[in-house]
Parts: sequence; C-alpha cells; structure tokens
Amino acid sequence: MSLQKTISPVDGRVFVERELASGARIDATLDAAVAAQRLWRATPLAERSAILTRFVEIMESRADEIGEELAWQMGRPIRYAPTEIRRGFAERARYMISASPAALADIPVSPAPGFTRFIRREPAGVVFTVAPWNYPYLTSVNSIVPALLAGNAAVLKHSAQTPLCAERYEQAFDDAGLPAGVFQFLHLSHSDVERVIGDPRIGFVAFTGSVPGGHAVQAAAAGRFIATGLELGGKDPAYVRADADLAHAVENLVDGAMFNSGQSCCGIERIYVHRDLYPEFVRRAVELTRTYVLGNPLDAATTLGPMVRASAAEFVRAQVAEAVAQGAQAHLDPRDFPADAPGSPYLAPQILTGVNHSMRVMSEETFGPVAPIVSVETDDEAIDLMNDSAYGLTAAIWTCDADAALRIGDSIETGTWFMNRCDYLDPALAWTGVKDSGRGCALSVLGFDQFTRPKSFHLRTVTA
Repeated sequence: MSLQKTISPVDGRVFVERELASGARIDATLDAAVAAQRLWRATPLAERSAILTRFVEIMESRADEIGEELAWQMGRPIRYAPTEIRRGFAERARYMISASPAALADIPVSPAPGFTRFIRREPAGVVFTVAPWNYPYLTSVNSIVPALLAGNAAVLKHSAQTPLCAERYEQAFDDAGLPAGVFQFLHLSHSDVERVIGDPRIGFVAFTGSVPGGHAVQAAAAGRFIATGLELGGKDPAYVRADADLAHAVENLVDGAMFNSGQSCCGIERIYVHRDLYPEFVRRAVELTRTYVLGNPLDAATTLGPMVRASAAEFVRAQVAEAVAQGAQAHLDPRDFPADAPGSPYLAPQILTGVNHSMRVMSEETFGPVAPIVSVETDDEAIDLMNDSAYGLTAAIWTCDADAALRIGDSIETGTWFMNRCDYLDPALAWTGVKDSGRGCALSVLGFDQFTRPKSFHLRTVTA
C-alpha cells in the first residue's frame, strides 16, 4: 500500500494521508466511467443542468468548511479562501450551465432540397482532469462542469497537496443526485497518471500545471490520437500608461501580484510603468505592500499566508537574492514581516526595481509575492518588453484611452488582454494561452468544443 501525505504549510505537519489507487482500482474506475457515460449522454441536457445546478448550490453551502480545508492544505488566508467557491467557482459553473443549450445545440447548414443536414456535437467519452493546488476548485471547474454538461463522464486527479478537493466534488455530486460513475476521483502517482492518460478508455485530458508537466502529458498521450487541453504557466505583464488612474493602477496591480501569495498562473509578475508615473507608482506600491499581514492563514487578520511549501518559498528567495546581486533594489525588509523565516514557507512580499530581462525574476515564472517594476518611455517599448517572454497567458494595461488599449492589445502575444483590471477569468470569454502558456480553450461557448467531437448528419429523402 502506497500512501500520499499532504504536508500543511501552516505548521509543517501531515494534514491528511490517502492511499494511492491500485491498478485494480484504476481499472474499476475507468470501467465504471465508460459504462456510466453511455447512459449519461442519453440523459436530456435539462436534467443534466438541473443536477449540476444542485451541485453548485451544495458546494456554496459548504464554502466555509471548504475554505478552512484550503487554508490547511495550501495556505490561503481563511478570510479569502471561501470566496473561491462563492465567487469564481459558482460564477463559472453557472455561466457554463446557462450557456450549454446554445453551445451544445445542433449546427444547421443551408437548406438543400431533398436533404436534411446538420452537425451534432457528440461527447468525447471519459474526460480525465489533472488539477493543481493553487486554485484547486477554480481550475478544475473549468473542465469538470462543461464536460459533464456535454454528456461525458469525468475522472478527477487532484494535486497531492489538495486531495480533499476531489473528495468534496464527489460528496456534492452524490448529494446532488449525479448517477454513480459519472464523476469519480483517483489519488494517483505520477506514473499512474501517465498510465491513465495512455489508456484507451480516456477520451480527453484536461491538465493545469507547469510547463514540464504539460510536456509530460503530451508525451503520455503521444501514442494515441487523443486531444489534450493544457493550461500551463505565465509571466504575466502589466503596462501602466502615462494617462492611467494611478491610485487605481497601484491598488489593482499590488493585489494582482500578491494575492494568494503570488501563486497564480495569471497573477502579475512584471510591471512596466511610464517614466512620468514611475517614481510615484513605486512609492505607492511599496507603501501599500507594507500593509500586508503575513501569518497563520487561520487567523482572520492575516492577508498573506504561507507559500504552499518551504521549497517554493526558497525558490522565490533565490530569485530575489540573485536579482539583487545583479543590481536590483529590494524595497521591503523581510524583518518587517515577523513571520518570515528563511527555510520556511512564510515569505515576505517584495517590490523590486532596477531589474532587467537578463534576470531570472523577469524571465522565469516566480509564482510568489514579488513585483518587479520597470520604467518605460513609450508604448512601443512597453509592447516589446511585454512580448519578450516565453509565456503568453494574460497581459494588462492601465489607461484612460480605450482606443490605445485596443491598438496596443492587438500587438501583445497573449490569450487574454485586460484594460484596467487583471488576474481574473470572465467565464463568458475564452480562457486560453499562447507560447509556453499552453493550448486549448476553456470557458465561454467555445469551451465546450474540446469536450465534444463533430458528427455530420447527411440525410436524403427518397420518395417511392
């Protein structure tokens, strides 16, 4: 028997242990999913939607309990953790439910005498979702809900850091009346994840995680003609134009860089500020960041919890130390945040200036509470620097000129372009990335496409 242990970043203790699925358990789960999907796909969409609506309501009713579990599992402060369910999770699920009738309807083609022709969207079969720990419900809902609405069965493998999230899904689905086998979860080793991806009973793989993880998924799927959706990393930039509302930009961007201890694929990791606003922007950003309270996430006063594990915090410390050694200036003293301790997951936030693109902190994904800020002179300089990245998930501009925002946005290599906001997913818009940020599309009416395949009906009427 192999055990999976979840070490809490709160106090370093084992918070939960779970047995990894055996080969027999994996086979039984996939067999049950295939059998259940045959019946589920024949269930009317209105009935599927009703069950999923009840599921969302049940999850909302348990948001406080789920939030406390998240604090223990991955360190998000308890004052914020329940909102992952009440806001983003519920908003996305309800949007996909409301969009499903139009998104899954047959596609008519132009009339032809004597023929009936249309395209029907058929479910992919069994969808295998591999989800991360940083936003464990927000990332997984992007695939689980639309996959089920489209008539698929779903199998969820959650991060070893957040195993209780998969179990919460199953409990809520059971209570909502979802037929047995339509949704299941597995606690798996890395090698068994690869085995499941390569299994012919799987029809689609939805993965959210690192770029190396995305390559591993692709390699595991390479022997089959199977599609994969990959939401990978980001090094998301922001540009504060000379005409920006400075107070609004500072407030949004500090939050976009620091929320969830910076552990967000679409969090702000690079800030470019027009030289006219640069000195005041830096001053205000430093002042605002000093107000964060780093501490135990179970304390209601805490606004910045620990990172997910000590090694993640050490990675960020190393990036910052290396940048400072190369000439960057660190504006915050970790000693002003008493909970910060080298070797621990508790990491003080940091604002950096004097940075450039030769530094890892400007090129590698940091995934921590660090905001490097660069002064720029023109829109064209900002565009060049924003595009100078291996990633392209989101990018943002702060400006009062909507025409300029559209013009600049057309030149930015990104999946989502924001004006005067950041670090947010609108479920009505396609969630996608370019370059090393992945491929595929989740959310919006387009998000159903990856969970279905087109089937053409070409029916000729023959009269006697």
